[in-house]
Amino acid sequence: MIHFHILTLFPEMFTSPFAQGVLSRAQRNGIVKLSFYNIRDYGQGLHKSVDDYPYGGGRGMLMMYKPISLALNAVEFVIGDGVADHVILMSPQGKLLTQSIAQSLASSQNIVLISGRYEGIDNRVTENLVSNEISVGDYVVSGGELPSMVLIDAVSRCVPGVLGSDESAFDDSHSRGLLEYPQYTRPAMIDGHSVPDVLLSGNHAEIEQWRLGKALQRTREMRPDLLSEA
Repeated sequence: MIHFHILTLFPEMFTSPFAQGVLSRAQRNGIVKLSFYNIRDYGQGLHKSVDDYPYGGGRGMLMMYKPISLALNAVEFVIGDGVADHVILMSPQGKLLTQSIAQSLASSQNIVLISGRYEGIDNRVTENLVSNEISVGDYVVSGGELPSMVLIDAVSRCVPGVLGSDESAFDDSHSRGLLEYPQYTRPAMIDGHSVPDVLLSGNHAEIEQWRLGKALQRTREMRPDLLSEA
């Protein structure tokens, strides 16, 4: 089982996305577990403050070190013996999430995800409490919750038993360094558009060759940067 521990100011954001589909089934089957820690519960003072002005001036507010540190202590208490395999800060400054990273994280037992907000997080969190910074793309969103959901979904798909067939993840785009080949379903002809004859031939060797060729073609057209690593 892989256990995700999510630190966030908005745990309710995660309710609907993971109540549907394969992730919902994986949780019911005990393959994936999600635990949420509201950083506000560990806030400072009467008003449970979690943010403050940055030293040196500048726009916006920064999330404070101590509430996040206390939330991580709570995670360690839940885990019991041992520590988390990874403490990941979802950040636009982090390493870009790739399929290979998702596959490597899938062998973990406990992963902590810190979902930041506001203008950022006191850098002492990054320096002292975080093992990885991961980004889901070269853009900025309003908080780390949506990127955390993306990482959870991408990693969980690589955990054995989550998908209907473990081979499904192997055929996904990026799993072998290429984009996925085009696929078709019944009927064989609709509105004058037909399925490629090779897929109806029953010749599995020719089908595999066709799929590889189409995957290479699609990757060359859409993501030529991937070909050097494929």
